[in-house]
Amino acid sequence: MHAIAAIALALFLVVTGVMHFVAPGYFPMLIPAWLRRERLLVAVSGVAEVVVGALVLVPCSRRVGGGAAAVLITCYLVSHVDALCRARPDRPRLLERPAGGVARLVVNVLYIAWAVAVARSAA
Repeated sequence: MHAIAAIALALFLVVTGVMHFVAPGYFPMLIPAWLRRERLLVAVSGVAEVVVGALVLVPCSRRVGGGAAAVLITCYLVSHVDALCRARPDRPRLLERPAGGVARLVVNVLYIAWAVAVARSAA
């Protein structure tokens, strides 16, 4: 079961990282405007996700990869907190409403827990 969770996390990270380059138009809207340099941040985070996913995939580097994944995903909390602060009930997209902002935070925390569990279960 632990190997399945690790492989699933690795695939999730690698696919998401690759999507930063395949569908680059989606990711800049997730970056708070005050951070600027959206394209650079999208590219850097995409590469980081692919590298961290590869670390998680390889059993001998799984503990480090899981820890790196937890740190990387924790960095994304900035984006989700910012979105929650800017959320308004009248927005057309669910993720731009308060409930959507809370959901983003909850899901992100679950991703962090997943990464920590993978790191802890690695031999």
